[in-house]
Amino acid sequence: MSQIAIVTGGSRGIGRGIAEAFLAEGWKVWICSRSQDSVDSALREMGGQLQGRPVDVRDQGQVERFVKEVLDAEGRIDCLVNNAGLGRFGPVDEISGDQFREVIETNLNGCFYFIRAVAPAMKKQGSGWIVNIASLAGKNPFAGGAAYNASKFGLVGLSEAAMLDLRPHGIRVASILPGSVATEFGGGHGEGSWKLQPADIASMVLHLINYPDNALPSLVEMRPSRPPGK
Repeated sequence: MSQIAIVTGGSRGIGRGIAEAFLAEGWKVWICSRSQDSVDSALREMGGQLQGRPVDVRDQGQVERFVKEVLDAEGRIDCLVNNAGLGRFGPVDEISGDQFREVIETNLNGCFYFIRAVAPAMKKQGSGWIVNIASLAGKNPFAGGAAYNASKFGLVGLSEAAMLDLRPHGIRVASILPGSVATEFGGGHGEGSWKLQPADIASMVLHLINYPDNALPSLVEMRPSRPPGK
């Protein structure tokens, strides 16, 4: 019987790389994205045991309905990867309140809603993995990063607290903090052969979930090994 994974923001970038890695390992994967078109494109292009739905992770009701649909269809959830995220950048006195809220509600609140939604099923199973894709920006502030830094600092704290709450129930929680990744995140175009690739993050996710049951690496930092000028 296939294991079941949810990957948020799974239609492109890091999330798509993670979904593809799960599919290659024989998992059944449910992805979500805010856009129906993005979900439809991913379903056409990726194939395999893939399901997808449009979900705005900022909406707790949508998150809970999606998780319920997965549980109704599959009966269990073995891994949740909280990957959906966005960036809005600018000086703290220039970024708007709406922009700040959008980043916090997507990168932090959305992860909380998903963790809260899957935890009861994982407790009942007595097992499960929750992997939160944070960022080195969750430990290293930078100018123009008020909203993004706040969301990722918060996600690291949420992840570590959730780990302590859930590990007595057989649920392991970890956060991965990537540095520069070659994706279109933030309006770029993924340039830079020196950057981490989505497949690198996916490989780390698979590495974590295959750890022996008695071990829990709860926080993993990842950096490009040879950035320019180093």
